[in-house]
Amino acid sequence: MLNVLRTIVQEVSAAPDLETVLNLIVQRIQRSMHTQVCSVYLFDPADQCYVLMASEGLNKEAVGSVRLSASEGLVGTVVQRAEPINLENAAEHPAYKYVEATGEERLSSFLGVPIIRHRDVLGVLVVQQLEVRRFDESEEAFLVTLSAQLAGAIAHAEATGSLAAIGGPSDDVMDLRFGGVAGVAGVAIGTATVISPPADLGSVPDKAAKDIEKEIASFQEALKLVRRDIKVVGRSLAQRLRSEEQALFDVYLRMLDDNALAGEVVSRIEQGNWAQGALREVVSEHVHQFSMMGDPYLRERATDIKDLGRRVLAYLQEAAPASLEFTDETILVADELTPAMLGEVPSEKLVGLVSVHGSSNSHVAILARSMGIPTIMGAVDLPLTRIDGRELILDGYSGRIYVQPSKKLLTAYSDIVRCEQEQATELEALKDLPAETTDGFVMPLWVNTGLVADVARSLDRGAEGIGLYRTEVPFMIREFFPSEQEQADTYRKQIEAFSPRPVTMRTLDIGGDKALPYFPINEENPFLGWRGIRVTLDHPEIFLVQVRAMLKAGEGYDNLRIMLPMVTSVGEVEDASRQIDRAVRELQDEGYAIKRPLVGVMVEVPAAVYQVRRFARRVDFISVGSNDLTQYLLAVDRNNPRVAGLYVSYHPAVLKALQHIAREAHKEDVTVSICGEVASEPGGALLLMAMGYDVLSMNATNLPKVKSAIRSVSKQDADLLLKEVMAMDDADRIQVFINERLEELGIALPAQPVIAV
Repeated sequence: MLNVLRTIVQEVSAAPDLETVLNLIVQRIQRSMHTQVCSVYLFDPADQCYVLMASEGLNKEAVGSVRLSASEGLVGTVVQRAEPINLENAAEHPAYKYVEATGEERLSSFLGVPIIRHRDVLGVLVVQQLEVRRFDESEEAFLVTLSAQLAGAIAHAEATGSLAAIGGPSDDVMDLRFGGVAGVAGVAIGTATVISPPADLGSVPDKAAKDIEKEIASFQEALKLVRRDIKVVGRSLAQRLRSEEQALFDVYLRMLDDNALAGEVVSRIEQGNWAQGALREVVSEHVHQFSMMGDPYLRERATDIKDLGRRVLAYLQEAAPASLEFTDETILVADELTPAMLGEVPSEKLVGLVSVHGSSNSHVAILARSMGIPTIMGAVDLPLTRIDGRELILDGYSGRIYVQPSKKLLTAYSDIVRCEQEQATELEALKDLPAETTDGFVMPLWVNTGLVADVARSLDRGAEGIGLYRTEVPFMIREFFPSEQEQADTYRKQIEAFSPRPVTMRTLDIGGDKALPYFPINEENPFLGWRGIRVTLDHPEIFLVQVRAMLKAGEGYDNLRIMLPMVTSVGEVEDASRQIDRAVRELQDEGYAIKRPLVGVMVEVPAAVYQVRRFARRVDFISVGSNDLTQYLLAVDRNNPRVAGLYVSYHPAVLKALQHIAREAHKEDVTVSICGEVASEPGGALLLMAMGYDVLSMNATNLPKVKSAIRSVSKQDADLLLKEVMAMDDADRIQVFINERLEELGIALPAQPVIAV
């Protein structure tokens, strides 16, 4: 059964559209379980019914026409219970409903299993048999396992299948919605430009061939070059290979014959797809066919075909690089966005970013956040190859992407964009005003930076200091560790520009989802692995060079603060302090006029929460990294789309931990700041101010909004809000309550669509 299960899942995953997926499911299950009938019912949100979408054994005319509500028949009972129902004589069950169109009156036994994804019952998988008998436990377990495996594939096919049927922008299919992880808040309306890395077949988009003859000629030239390469390699290895092994190169060449892959690609080009897209289609189909074969030798040929496809694509891209066309409102889309890809788009034309993979902490996400570009990461169901040139709406508040939006939806989101622009204009007037409440309480607002470009943007928005300078960013954009002098030059630009305002530099924080290409860290669980201070303490040569560079950069300015990330023990703090003291002494001996800067630690893990006072006795300041702290407290990877919805800053446990940290730090008369995303939200900023945080640090884009919120309330208003929130025990209710209270206080919230979508 395991092999059958694997085969069905593989076939379904490779199917091009929803109809094919469902037909494959019912055919394969009916055959493998030796039943008379297998059917799939899927939920139709339009009329809130479960529709018979595919069947092997029932009347074909019934497919698409039979509809059952969630309270009708045995299918409805499966939906309501959200668990399997196994009956040896279905007609005797009180919920049984005879539907004449299906032709199922002869059937007796019934096994129905819900197809569930993210707690929603997408549909019901049903098998039925003529004789009266109960399906055994192994059969039920097989169907339950299969439904769990298929849920994601069906949801993906349901979304992409609709798009696959679209022929062009004028078609009637509108408002197709795909979900991801909100990376940068904001709304963008524009045209998708799909960009793919070199020789990556899977991300090559479909495009209409502008000149079919030219596309065919380019493909034939690429084939010729690949054939030449294969012959050269074959000849160079001839003396080291046996004759049967040499024959593999002949197999490669035959695969490229006009009667094989090459002929099929040419045919697809003639049908209108450009050469690269046609190649991707043909190679994908052949890889799928070989992968499904029972013979191990033949299965391995799938790898050969993929290799050939990549080789041909590389020459196609080299001869005729994909000509990217950027509209005035370009939304850049890629399987995994890179900084180099961002650089290809004129900055004045880039309005949004979408990455199928990647995290909200990736280098690109950091860049987008500092630039204020609405961004969505982890849009894993987005049909990358089919959306180039289509109109999109990117909702960076909810993490939603709409393909080919209707006029109604465009109007709603256009209103949001206009409101955002008007609000931004109004907030510009606050640049030189303090973040002071109506009753005179001043709340210092600092910024998080990582690039030189962040400096001007931050100062332009009225930042009073840098609460977090991500020193790993200069490391990430190089191909090797930057030298001490290179680091010093980079750091000095931040320190000099902000002087005399404080600049807090975090020591190198790599690991987790922030890897350096020249210093790979491969771990099964990187977030609980070798990262942050653990890496730099194990490599004092890296730590000392960086600290020396920071101290050199700060010479003559006296505004440098050094912060240690991912600290879990007093021992780590003491070890790092000794290294910093050593660097100070060395530079003083070398003639530099420096003194020991303020040194602090980041509270990012639960272990640090309960050692704040011990840390505070050994350092000059405490800073909370609320993003990681929330992630660790809730055991939620915020970059995983499956559980990203569970990552909530207003969870009662998170709020209690944040309040505890502020109180403990102040018991030792040590200042406490926070540099996570919760400080970037007006509601979060008011709660943190009431908790007693001395500094709030955020991305520059959100600073004016937070300043406006603080200037709109009294300290007493914030204290009351905190008191009421801390008495609540549900994160969703807390969020709703905060939003309601902010509206009562006259604080503008991010606009939301005014229509149901």
